[in-house]
Amino acid sequence: MQDFVNENGLTFTNINDSAGEVFARFNVPYQPAWVFIAKDGIVTTRVGVLSDEELDQELTRLASS
Repeated sequence: MQDFVNENGLTFTNINDSAGEVFARFNVPYQPAWVFIAKDGIVTTRVGVLSDEELDQELTRLASS
């Protein structure tokens, strides 16, 4: 996993969940996946690639909640 991160120059946080505990907790069936947790604890899981625009929309939604 770390080789993939390094080879692709990823700068955002990636986790190694080899035991599958985090994936199970947030209902993530596969990668790539995004888990957004609002201030009120509401969890939104998005599976698949997000465009820059989609990521901006999710972050704006979180910032305004």
